[in-house]
Amino acid sequence: MKYAVLFLLLCLGAQGAANAQDEAKTDSIAASVSSSNKAKNDVDNRIYALAMRYNDVSVAKMKLYELMERNPRNLSYPETLARLYFEMEQYGSSALVALDILERNDKSITGLEVAAFSLEQLGALERALPHFESLHLLSGDLFSLYKTGYLQYTLKKYEEALNSVNMLIKDGKSTEQKLNFPMEDNSMQEVSMKAAAQNLKGLIYKDQGSNEEARAAFEEALVLSPEFQLAKENLAEL
Repeated sequence: MKYAVLFLLLCLGAQGAANAQDEAKTDSIAASVSSSNKAKNDVDNRIYALAMRYNDVSVAKMKLYELMERNPRNLSYPETLARLYFEMEQYGSSALVALDILERNDKSITGLEVAAFSLEQLGALERALPHFESLHLLSGDLFSLYKTGYLQYTLKKYEEALNSVNMLIKDGKSTEQKLNFPMEDNSMQEVSMKAAAQNLKGLIYKDQGSNEEARAAFEEALVLSPEFQLAKENLAEL
């Protein structure tokens, strides 16, 4: 009996040593794979940077795809790809990448921004709107709030549009921040965000047939930005 117990202890000791060796091998392999991936990532990041420097977008995109495949949990690579597609005006691709990002992280500012503007460019205003709303809620960005109000107005969601515009007008930063509008000679005119919001408010009232309220809003826009050409034209059309 004594020898049987001793034999059992020796077997258990041998098994423990074997398990420890297996774990050590596994850790070594994992470390080797991690080191190999890091080396590949470093090379691909350098090639991506060079490709962007030399305006070779096709190579840059390929390297981003390889980095995404090798690092599936790292959202910085698809975010970079989404921005790249958007800058190339490939709005369908940028929208798809951004929507995939948002499925994994619905608070990705880049994902929301690219999805919102890409879908707007594609004419999918109903789908773009909630992304602009979320972008404003998460970032506090006033331009996103203005875009929210403008899309709500375009989609004839007048009550919601007025609510967004009034929020923008009440925000003290709207007086300081600027927005550009095109002029007849193709130049751009800079006005305060608050003036732009008042002009949009006038358009909302005008669509609803409330001309007096529209007039008051257009006039207020011109008080804030006296040379605001679009507001002048809108006021003259009443």
